Amino acid sequence: MIVRLGYVSISKALDNVTPSSTVTYTNFKNEGFPVEKLTNKIKNNLESLRKIMYYNIKNNIHFYRITSNLIPLATHKEVSYDYINPNLTAFNKVAELINKYNVRVDMHPDQYVVLNSTKKNVVEQSINILKYHYKVLDALKIKNPLLILHVGSCEFGKKASLTRFINNFNKLPYCIRKCVAIENDDKIFNIKDVLELCKKLNVPMVLDYHHFVCNNEGEKIEDYLPCIFKTWYNNVPKVHFSSPKSKLKKDFRAHHEYINEDDFINFTLELKKVNFDVDVMIEAKGKDDALFRLVRQLKYKTDYKFIDETTFSI
Repeated sequence: MIVRLGYVSISKALDNVTPSSTVTYTNFKNEGFPVEKLTNKIKNNLESLRKIMYYNIKNNIHFYRITSNLIPLATHKEVSYDYINPNLTAFNKVAELINKYNVRVDMHPDQYVVLNSTKKNVVEQSINILKYHYKVLDALKIKNPLLILHVGSCEFGKKASLTRFINNFNKLPYCIRKCVAIENDDKIFNIKDVLELCKKLNVPMVLDYHHFVCNNEGEKIEDYLPCIFKTWYNNVPKVHFSSPKSKLKKDFRAHHEYINEDDFINFTLELKKVNFDVDVMIEAKGKDDALFRLVRQLKYKTDYKFIDETTFSI
C-alpha cells in the first residue's frame, strides 16, 4: 500500500509567503469600499499560492489544502464583487501547476459552515460559503474538487440534527453536493454517525484519527476502516492525522506543533491491515516542517520504502 503525506495552507519554509492576506471589513468600509484594494490582495494571495504550489512540486508534496481565506471578504454579507474574472490570469497560473503535476488539493470550510443549523440565516450563509469555496476550486480547474464538512449542530439531539443535515444537503446545488466529503468530529458526531450519514448521502467519509481518539464509544478502528475507505469508491481515501497539544484534558483536542511518530506508526500498521492506498493530511501547526520531521522519524524508526520525499510504501 502507498501512503502520501500532505499539509495545510502555509509553508513554514517560505518566509513571508502567505495566501491568506486579508482586509478587515471595518477598514474596507471606512476607505469607501475600494474594490481595487481587494483585487490587489487577491492577486498577491494567488501569487503566494503559486509559489507554494511550486515549492510543493519541487519537494514532491502531492497533497495540499488550500486556505479558505484566499479571497478577502468573499463571503461577507455586506460585500459583493467579482473575485473570479478580474483574476483569471492569476488563477490560471496556479491551475497550470496543479494540473500539470497532478497535485491533489482540497478545501475545508471553517466552523461558520453549519449546514444543519436550526437558524435559517446560518444555513443560508453556510450555503454561500460553500458556493464561494466551489467557485475557487472551479477557477483553479480542479478535476476532482473536494470540500470537507463537519455535521455541525447537535441541537435537539443527534437524530434530528442528522435529519436536518440530510434535508439541507439535498437542497445544495448538484455541483456542490458531488464534491462534499464529511468528517467525524472530536465532540459529537463519531465515526459510526458519520459513516452512516455518508452511506445515506453517497458521499465520501474523511476519517480524522485524532477526532476518533477524542470521540468514540469503544469502537476498534480496524473494524471501520474498510467501510470508511469504500465510501471513496475508486478514489484514494483521504485521512486527517494530528497529535494532541498535550495529554491534559483541556489541551487534548488541540493540535500539536508536530506529530507523535509512534502514534502515527501504530496507525499505519492499522492501515496496512486493510491494504488501501491512502493520502494523509498532516494537521499540525508546524505545517510542512511537521511533515518533513515525521518523514525523518519514519526513516529512522521503520523499514518503510520511501518512493520520494513524502510518499512511502508499507
